[in-house]
Amino acid sequence: TGGADTTKWEWATNIHRDTMASHVGHYTRLAYFALCENEPVARVRFNCLQAMIQPCGKPPLKDDDMED
Repeated sequence: TGGADTTKWEWATNIHRDTMASHVGHYTRLAYFALCENEPVARVRFNCLQAMIQPCGKPPLKDDDMED
């Protein structure tokens, strides 16, 4: 999930995506979330998959991308 040169944003994104993938992969967990949110299981699965796209927002600008 990371090495010495992994940024805080990359690490957080990996953790969030791993968590969402775990939710999607366990039907009973999805069913529990669906019950709590009063939504169909398919909608909860869709929402989890959508949250995996950019779970921590857009990536920060790198130092060499910034202009003075």
